[in-house]
Amino acid sequence: MSKYNSNGNCKFNISFHIVWIPKYRKHILVNAIELRLKELLNEKILSLELNLVAIECMPDHVHLFIKSKPTVNISFVIKMLKGYTSRVLRCEFYCLRKLKSLWAPGYFCESIGNITEKTVIKYISNQKNI
Repeated sequence: MSKYNSNGNCKFNISFHIVWIPKYRKHILVNAIELRLKELLNEKILSLELNLVAIECMPDHVHLFIKSKPTVNISFVIKMLKGYTSRVLRCEFYCLRKLKSLWAPGYFCESIGNITEKTVIKYISNQKNI
């Protein structure tokens, strides 16, 4: 299988490692909230026509590894993921309703180029073992 995708007259391999945190880095991404967050992210990523390669949630942050098309605006994608998950999680989990906002406004995003995909996937998969 080729690591490159095609889109008309374009060949590409665009991957991003994305991390963001709950507001005040609260340890709230556990148990049922963590599981539901992963489901919601999966749903939204599919609806945005992206490819989710790896995901892991720690109690105080989220790691994603996604692949995208060259036309995708990554800041828009992150805004959609954070907005959608915040709205749904705060509706479904009473303990989150008291928070004015679920996510801190910033995020970390790194395009994957100098390291292998395998390295990023292993890093994200091993988060809970660190």
